[in-house]
Amino acid sequence: MSTNTALYQREGAYIPRVAAVHDLCGYGKCSLGVAIPVLSAAGCDVCPVPTGIFSSHTAFPGWYMHDTTEILPDYLAAWKNIGVEIDAVYSGFLGAPEQVDRIRELYAMYPKALRVVDPVMADHGKVYPTYTPELCQAMAELAEGADILTPNLTEAAIILDEPIGDAWAGENISDDEARRLVDGLLSKGTKTVVLKGIQRGDGQIRNFVGSQDGAFFEVGNELLPYMLHGTGDLYCSCLLAAIMAGRTLEESVRFACDFVHDAMIVSSKQPEFQARGVSFEPLLGRIAALLEA
Repeated sequence: MSTNTALYQREGAYIPRVAAVHDLCGYGKCSLGVAIPVLSAAGCDVCPVPTGIFSSHTAFPGWYMHDTTEILPDYLAAWKNIGVEIDAVYSGFLGAPEQVDRIRELYAMYPKALRVVDPVMADHGKVYPTYTPELCQAMAELAEGADILTPNLTEAAIILDEPIGDAWAGENISDDEARRLVDGLLSKGTKTVVLKGIQRGDGQIRNFVGSQDGAFFEVGNELLPYMLHGTGDLYCSCLLAAIMAGRTLEESVRFACDFVHDAMIVSSKQPEFQARGVSFEPLLGRIAALLEA
């Protein structure tokens, strides 16, 4: 898969459909709250498959979650019964191991659809509070069948069954170690890997990209002095938005890096911005512009 080749061929006025398999979060922008507007701006018909319903993101105390695992078989069967067509399956946060089986059903229903897996389960050496070892293992197995996989450093280690902890919290690894992790993920069957968020204390944040055809490159950007909830969801949604607009892998990675960086600056001008999540709304016109020749 060359960096100069589009991963999705956009055809004329056709509007592609993306099954977005993510949770829905009421407050604190992430997951479907990011994927739907971003991909819609890129001219996609976003078809949500909600994996859970949250009152807010889990950085807030007292959050509520409703697990949707039991409804998903009937939900997807109803799609099949009315002949819904899907061009890409984009999965993120999952609520239970059984939900991986539902994603595999989507793969079987739509064998030609692009498979995009954002293995949302951990960061900075720690697993998210709703994730069990069984769910982490199921997510790791799902990653093996991805056309595009977008882990951070901790998630890459989990998928490769390597230890995590304080040593991973700094996100600081060498080029050789990044290449080893990317190659390890590719060896499991993933077609393209985007390893996100490597930091080395030099004011830069790096993303390392590799594919089955041997391509390997780095895309970096300025590291801003604060963190925001939802930037990972925004990054992968922007990456897929550019891909569905017919851009190349390298163009798509660069677009996602720049968009998240600029959205974080927009966010910093909002009240209580570090709690409320990443603000990207004023920049959606940039995504729509991806469709311009």
